[in-house]
Amino acid sequence: MLKHESIEINIGFMMVLILLTISIGGLVQIVPLFFQETTTQPVKGLEPYGPLELTGRDIYIREGCYVCHSQMVRPFRAETERYGHYSLAGEYVYDRPFQWGSKRTGPDLHRVGGRYSDEWHRVHLINPRDVVPESIMPGYPWLETNMLDGDDIQAKMRGLRKLGSPYTDEQIANAPAALEGKSELDAMIAYLQGLGTHVKTRR
Repeated sequence: MLKHESIEINIGFMMVLILLTISIGGLVQIVPLFFQETTTQPVKGLEPYGPLELTGRDIYIREGCYVCHSQMVRPFRAETERYGHYSLAGEYVYDRPFQWGSKRTGPDLHRVGGRYSDEWHRVHLINPRDVVPESIMPGYPWLETNMLDGDDIQAKMRGLRKLGSPYTDEQIANAPAALEGKSELDAMIAYLQGLGTHVKTRR
């Protein structure tokens, strides 16, 4: 009997060998990424989200925007021609969790920052069809009337600092003031306007 045949009929041993092979292959692919600056260091000028942007990001997640919008431009001509420069790992070092997504019912949003005015986003979020008649995106009018309270923003920033976001004590102390008088709509717009703005992209 050939050696490979004896392995194939011994299911337990075969499973061990399969797991060993997958583990080695995974380590060979993943471990080197932890030692490359392009995958572990922020791109030039990237800062962790400010209090308003951080709150807007939480609202983005809460409202399920990631279900229809991805935030990762892949390095294909069809994508870079439409959205701009492909996404770089260094742009995501302060994203916890990542908002890459896997489905695009709507367009990718990673390069949306600065592409439209604040007022455009305001109208679009309240009723998308006012600016894009064929849009199937739902409106979010309640964002305009829901005001931010900032009760948990300091705890959130302290938690993110433990994970590597370089917030200073002063930034954390001043965070609640940055949210005073702001609506959820203001926070969402601030978040969207910062997306993908640290890499040169074609408009």
